[in-house]
Formats: sequence, C-alpha cells, structure tokens
Amino acid sequence: MERREGMKRRAKNIRFFARSKRYLVFFLPSWIGILIFFIVPFGVVIWYSLLDNPVNKVFVGLQNFITTISNEAFQIAVKNTILFSLQAVPLAVILSLGLAVLLDCKIAFRSQLRTCLLSPMMVPVASVMLVWRILFDYHGIWNEWFQTSVDWLKSNSGQFVILLLFLWKNLGYNMILFLASLSSIPKDAVEVAVLEGASSLRLFFKIKLRYLSPALFFVTLMSFVNSFKVFREVYIMTGDYPYESLYLLQHFINNTFRTLDYQKMSAAAVLISIAMIIIIGVLFLAENWFGKDVEG
Repeated sequence: MERREGMKRRAKNIRFFARSKRYLVFFLPSWIGILIFFIVPFGVVIWYSLLDNPVNKVFVGLQNFITTISNEAFQIAVKNTILFSLQAVPLAVILSLGLAVLLDCKIAFRSQLRTCLLSPMMVPVASVMLVWRILFDYHGIWNEWFQTSVDWLKSNSGQFVILLLFLWKNLGYNMILFLASLSSIPKDAVEVAVLEGASSLRLFFKIKLRYLSPALFFVTLMSFVNSFKVFREVYIMTGDYPYESLYLLQHFINNTFRTLDYQKMSAAAVLISIAMIIIIGVLFLAENWFGKDVEG
C-alpha cells in the first residue's frame, strides 16, 4: 500500500515538473529579454557609478554619489521633481476617481464626456506641445483672453502649466481604470447597503472603496511613474535648460549624457532607481495593509 502511494506521489511530481518545463519555454524569452535589456545594462550603470571614468576604470567607491548629491543642479532637479509629484499624483488620483464616479452614474452626455477625456491619449505629443506653447506663450492665447502679462514658461508659474498638462493627459486613462473597477463591484453588496439605509458617502467609503483598492493602488503607481515621464513635454516646450522651476531630474540626466559625464549620470540614475524602489515598495505595503483592512 505504501509502495503504491509512493509511486503515485512520484508520478505526480514527474507530471508537475513536465508541466513546469513546458511553462518555462514560454517564460524563457521574456526572462532573457529582461536580462539583456534591463539587468545587464543597469549592472553596467552601477559599475560606472563606482569608477572615476570608463577609460581609467579606477574604483572610487561612493565619491561619484557624494559629488552628484552636492551638485546644485541635481539638488534643484530633485526639489522640482518631488514638488511636482506631490502635487500631480494626488490630484490625478482624486480627480480621475471623481470623474469615474460621476460617469458611473446615469448622467446626460456620458459617452461624449468619456470620449473627450480619452482624446489626449490619441493626439501626437509634438503637435500637442505646439498648441500648449502657443496657448501659454507671453504673447499667447491665455494672456490675450484673460488680459494677463505672465511669461508662463519662463517663471515660477511654469509648474502650473506642467501640472495642467499632466492632468489633461492622464485623467482619461486613470478614469477608465476606475470605471472598470466600479463596473466589477457586486450589485448585491450595493443593494444590501442601500436597503439598510446607507447614505451615498457611506456607500462609497464602506462598499465601493473596498473593491477599488487594487485600482487605487495601480492608478497611484502609474501616476507616480508618469510624473517622472513629463520631461518629454517640458523638453519640447522649453529645451535643454528651462526656467529653474521646470528643471527636472530627467533634464539633469539628459544634460550630463550630452556632456559625456558618465560618472555623474550613472550615480544620479542609481540614486533615482533606489528612490523609486523605496517608494514603490511603500506603495505595495500600503496597498497590502489597506486591502486587508477594508476586507476585514
């Protein structure tokens, strides 16, 4: 009897490993791509950040990191990037969630409004930036309409322009993610809460938010990542060296690359990566804790 059970377990293990090998064939190309195009290049960047230069290859330890952190341009870029992300990410999450809740209700022109909010995703970046530059130039449409004399892209007001641009571009995508999560909420749970006399606010925070927590985490994460990618739009409108309040970390990386300062560029890239990993890890922990809390 024991021998038969042992043979069954052995046959089961053989089948498991056979299936695992078949699955491995499908995953292997992806793993090879990650290794070649991400892990190996990033390892080279870490190695360069510890050398005096790629030619001499003298190990200098953390000296490049100390030099980069003490660099005034890097400090300005870090300050501006953090300030922008702290403004852009909460606004993107809250406004897109509010729009999703609004469109989830039966309101007039719901389809048309949804299309308008998604239209920024279909427009080429270069052409859009030309329109925004015309709109917020010193002699542009905004100053003409509102009788102001603000040089938007060459003053501290530039942060407001970039924030508007970020929200205009990302609200539609975030809204669709929230709408998909709202549509997956079990109707039974909502109907029971309504029958028990729950108010609209209580219904949202106690029922709907419970099922929205995975989407909330994902939208927050994507908004944070996209806040670092706004450099492309700023670069098209303002060039390599914009006004100080618009100088972001990507400007610093791009300019050090243009001057072939590999040590400073590599050190900055490693520091940014460490910060991103820490922030994403905190978001994962928060989502895990919040998800357990609302489900409990």
